[in-house]
Amino acid sequence: MPVDGRIARGDATRAAVLERAVDIASVEGLDGLSLGRLATELDLSKSGVFALFGSKEELQLAAITAASAIFAEHVITPAMTAPPGLPRLDALCTNWLAYSEERVFPGGCFFFNTAAEYDARPGRVHDAVAKAGRGFAGLITELVQEAKKLGHLGSGVEVAQLSFELHALGRAANADSVMNGGTEAYELARDCMSSRLRAAAMSAPPAT
Repeated sequence: MPVDGRIARGDATRAAVLERAVDIASVEGLDGLSLGRLATELDLSKSGVFALFGSKEELQLAAITAASAIFAEHVITPAMTAPPGLPRLDALCTNWLAYSEERVFPGGCFFFNTAAEYDARPGRVHDAVAKAGRGFAGLITELVQEAKKLGHLGSGVEVAQLSFELHALGRAANADSVMNGGTEAYELARDCMSSRLRAAAMSAPPAT
């Protein structure tokens, strides 16, 4: 059946609003979002934008969902096409640093910035940001566990510790580069991640 023109226009408007919203939030935080501002910047009616989201909080939550989809597109989905184990873990780390360095979001990593904004503020927005952060940290842990199970990492490798180190390196590179500019932090993070993974792999028994 043909799609109602109003529904199609509404979907297009919602997509345009969220595209702009995630860019703003990555720089100014989720509190920088407002229905009126987005309507003005995109030359839309405020009532029309309000009808799509209903409140600032719903807009913030929708922006988090949209940012999660963009993050998955650039980081997670392509990494999961790599062979399981160490190649997949390495691809995830590589993609994550590239996503931040290439400024997929103009403010760097959307979730690093919004987590800092909402880390001590309870509520639905905090919970959504925290859930996204836990999900990615959990994925790193899953891939480290997978690599260890497949024998790509040594039996003595501590999964929680290695996962934490990789996560911390990516976050530190983003924070340093956004604050100070340049790409040196990403090069250092890549070298540190590679060295850490090589050391963990060298402790694994040789394949038979």
